[in-house]
Amino acid sequence: QVQLVESGGGLVQAGGSLRLSCAASGIIFSINAMGWYRQAPGKQRELVAAITSGGSTVYADSVKGRFTISRDNAKNTVYLQMNSLKPEDTAVYYCNADVFNLGKGGMDYWGKGTLVTVSS
Repeated sequence: QVQLVESGGGLVQAGGSLRLSCAASGIIFSINAMGWYRQAPGKQRELVAAITSGGSTVYADSVKGRFTISRDNAKNTVYLQMNSLKPEDTAVYYCNADVFNLGKGGMDYWGKGTLVTVSS
């Protein structure tokens, strides 16, 4: 079994910064893409940013230039540095990982989420 544990959420004023972390543990042969999604109240979950094992990244237009995703492959950990936060960034942020294990192939795993609240 694979577990993803997020940390780093909290309350911050508009213009501030937060850094989210997500560590994957369990039986892991390799991890392909890792990413961050978010879901605001009354809205659908959306992709914020994702990064491949090779370091290629993709960002939602709404966060380009403000958020940076990175990962430490040796630690099976992905990070999201969030700067210049806006009230509209308020959401539960979920970590996602595409984990490959022998005999199982690739499987999608999700963390339980961490709440980010940006006050105006």
